[in-house]
Amino acid sequence: MIDALRTPEDRFIGLPDWDYEPHYIDDLPGYVGLRVHYVDEGPKDGPVFLCLHGEPSWAYLYRKMIPVFLKAGGRVIAPDFLGFGRSDKPVDDADYTFHFHRNFLKAFLERMDLSDICLVCQDWGGLLGLTLPMDYPDRFTRLIVMNTGIGVGMDPGPGFMAWRDYVATNPEFNVGDLMKRATPILNEAEVAAYQAPFPDPRYMGGVRRFPALVPINPSMDGVDTGMAAVKFWSQDWSGESFMAIGMQDPVLGPPAMKMLRKIIRNCPEPMEIADGGHFVQEWGQPIAEAACKKFGML
Repeated sequence: MIDALRTPEDRFIGLPDWDYEPHYIDDLPGYVGLRVHYVDEGPKDGPVFLCLHGEPSWAYLYRKMIPVFLKAGGRVIAPDFLGFGRSDKPVDDADYTFHFHRNFLKAFLERMDLSDICLVCQDWGGLLGLTLPMDYPDRFTRLIVMNTGIGVGMDPGPGFMAWRDYVATNPEFNVGDLMKRATPILNEAEVAAYQAPFPDPRYMGGVRRFPALVPINPSMDGVDTGMAAVKFWSQDWSGESFMAIGMQDPVLGPPAMKMLRKIIRNCPEPMEIADGGHFVQEWGQPIAEAACKKFGML
């Protein structure tokens, strides 16, 4: 049994623009006893928007996109990774590995038995999420991809290295303050919502570990998986794609996204969000609207 902490529910009361009923699973194969939170809204027989967050955020990041997806007739599934949001948080940093999280997503996907999926992803939501469709090609039909990449053992550049080193030397940083610096449009209540999952540093194992897990050299876990995903997206992907880029992102901004676009078969010209930073979902309403219109859903 993995030792884990559970953020008290009262820390999630009254969050702005977040009235969605929480759903929980605590018996996923390989993760029994770890409680996973997810949002599940919209018709059960509608096309699925699977919204995967990154580091150090949680499903709250998608609050400006979810209403658009629901308006388009979709079902929205937005899980919190273990270590984030309302999901349980393993205490031992060593429990956090690339495949710990990837296999969790596979177990979640299979338990929910999702199909006709539009993968909506950014940051680690893409590093992990973009490796899923190759294992379930019949389940995924669309893609909305934002400020992310696929880990293939390459140095992402100075922006990422600075971020990785910052976390390594400041392991107890304030998540809300970071989100405010990266996303100046946030108000104080929204900043507090991003800090809510982490009452104290004991809850921050995932936050501490994720930057060090990015597969940036050939010997790291996840590189083989990433290489297989690149092959899938470049040769086998036949679904519809939509890309949006937060142009002010110093870590996974225009250069990284242009490289990713070359990988994704038939990916059209991206939507550029001039003022958008790394957490571009905070400018998400027009992104979601443009994507759904492209897909013929609005």
